[in-house]
Amino acid sequence: MSRVAYVNGSYVPHGEAAVHIEDRGYQFADGVYEVCEVRGSRLVDETRHVDRLERSLKELRIAMPMGRGPLGVVLRETVRRNRVRNGLVYLQVTRGVARRDHAFPKPGTPPALVVTAKSIDFAKNDATAAKGVKVISLPDNRWERVDIKSVGLLPNCLAKQAAREAGAYEAWLVDDEGNVTEGSSTNAWIITKDGVLVTRFADNGILKGITRTTLFDLCKRENIRIEERPFTIAEAQNAKEAFLSSATTIVMPIVEIDGRPVGNGMPGQIATELRSKFHEVAEIK
Repeated sequence: MSRVAYVNGSYVPHGEAAVHIEDRGYQFADGVYEVCEVRGSRLVDETRHVDRLERSLKELRIAMPMGRGPLGVVLRETVRRNRVRNGLVYLQVTRGVARRDHAFPKPGTPPALVVTAKSIDFAKNDATAAKGVKVISLPDNRWERVDIKSVGLLPNCLAKQAAREAGAYEAWLVDDEGNVTEGSSTNAWIITKDGVLVTRFADNGILKGITRTTLFDLCKRENIRIEERPFTIAEAQNAKEAFLSSATTIVMPIVEIDGRPVGNGMPGQIATELRSKFHEVAEIK
């Protein structure tokens, strides 16, 4: 079955989908995106994803391309047309098409919207989680507003590639003070020997992950304490457990950081339980 994409008002074959060469997303990375998990043909945490989309657009002074209701229809129709039962739906909004100029285009220029969907083998992800993953650390050289989910991801791509070339799953980024910010496409967590979850506070230095936020709800239900504070690579290496989170990985246990095992070098009990219980508290509709 051929894939289908939504591009600026039309559903088109994925292989024929295109945007104008002067779309500001292509010219300037002048846009934002969201990725929402699809489980059982339903969207996971849609409300929070659209809330964050609206915030990112507001920070960049880009208009919503349509209302929340119609956007939900487009997301679900894209999922349906691609017959995605388990996978993800991706949406991208840019400032639109205009003559190339660094300044914003004239008022009234419509934002551009692209939506795609694809299937993911959740069983493969589960198998990866059962073994745990390795991460490496790299200096964080991104711009200072990574709380905006911008399509300007070149530093993230370079970090992810460095991880792959090192035989690792992810790269944890470290700020000038020696503290972990987040991964190239994930949020970073450790669990202390006292069973306390630690993750960096959600300031402008990290993206406030939707999965991260839902994990806060799950930890509250499970009476697991969370501390939002900085931590170093050394603290992470000496932690009881470590894991990363995102919409596509959910909770992914980490067993090695920069060549050193975390805990006993196996996926930890708390991370594994959080992964198994996540969808009990996530919004699915």
